[in-house]
Amino acid sequence: MYLSLLQGLNLLLPLITFPYLIRVLGVEYFGLLSFSFAFVTYFQIVTDYGFNATGTRDISLVVDDYEKQNLVFNQIMSAKLFLVVVSFVVMMALVFSFKIFRTYWIIYFFSFGSIFGQAIFPVWYFQGIQKMKYITYLNLATKLIFTLALFIFVREKADFYLVPVFNALGFIFAGIFALFYIRKDFNIRFKMQPLSGIIEQLQKSKYVFLSELKISLFTNTNTLILGILAGNHAVGYFSAAEKLARAIGNFQTPISNTIFPYLSKEMTVDKLKTIQKIKKITLFGAILFSLIIMVCFCFAEQIIEIIYGRQMFAAVLIFRIVILIPLLSFLDTMFGKQILLNLGKDKLYFRVILFATILNLGINFILTQFYQEIGTAISLLITQIFIVFGMWFYAKKEINKIMLK
Repeated sequence: MYLSLLQGLNLLLPLITFPYLIRVLGVEYFGLLSFSFAFVTYFQIVTDYGFNATGTRDISLVVDDYEKQNLVFNQIMSAKLFLVVVSFVVMMALVFSFKIFRTYWIIYFFSFGSIFGQAIFPVWYFQGIQKMKYITYLNLATKLIFTLALFIFVREKADFYLVPVFNALGFIFAGIFALFYIRKDFNIRFKMQPLSGIIEQLQKSKYVFLSELKISLFTNTNTLILGILAGNHAVGYFSAAEKLARAIGNFQTPISNTIFPYLSKEMTVDKLKTIQKIKKITLFGAILFSLIIMVCFCFAEQIIEIIYGRQMFAAVLIFRIVILIPLLSFLDTMFGKQILLNLGKDKLYFRVILFATILNLGINFILTQFYQEIGTAISLLITQIFIVFGMWFYAKKEINKIMLK
């Protein structure tokens, strides 16, 4: 319930802020912010390093052992802070090396504050111990305050640089308060771990990290390629439609994240029974998302006009293309995360993402070059379909092995 409330907040706030930002900043500056966000997201993936999955899993398995829980927490936090420092140095070096980034270097500098805030916010710990009310209250308070600040202080195009500032402050304050609560209520104090402990965690999460990095290569890279080839206006139209579709898809995230640690433990007890539960959830979710998609496809024009205004009508066709993403992402999560990762088949999960990345890069340059934002949307859809079939193929093979045993 708490995680659903949190995800509802993450869904609602962008739907409120994006239309406002498009109207105040215009399509071009909204496209610039989307372009910068796509670039900075690479470093978020590096600092997360797959710990939101592996950290949740590891904490859930030692929830009754204080010493092991404390060790896992400190090793992961130490690894994340190490990655934050490395990422910041690399990012700023890249920003000042290329004119396309250097012109608005201040945007990237402020945006990295969000990366730091997310790094110190241990959502994986709270999910692992299945006590979500802490992060819900923290996120609710901080994000509402700094979202309100956007409406108060961002009043014209010249204020565009304040958007990453307030986003960063929301994440940083939430992270600081979260660490305070963990120390106060769970008696876990952060202590920087030796390099051996950091390396241990990096080794353990490397396949999930590489998989998430590959996913970024066909989501954020699509936006970067579009910005380079077609400019900020094209990015603005594509990002508006894609973010709306992703927001709809995020309805399944709280359920997926909540059942992940539960299914991790259940899988160690009875694999076949756990897989039967996953199948029931998958069927129900697929039917629900199919109904939502049909409604959104039929009323795409009205939805875009209500949320973004008539100036974004160019995003209607893009929205109709990418509206399948919520269903595909749900199926990808069930076959990949809930089955393959919970069975410890990280390599198979990584293999699917690797081939999907190669496919996406191969078609994205061609389609974007000829069809701009429409081509980007089509390449994203094709890649997502490939991922679902790949995850399903390997999950089915593993399920057959379990049934034979």
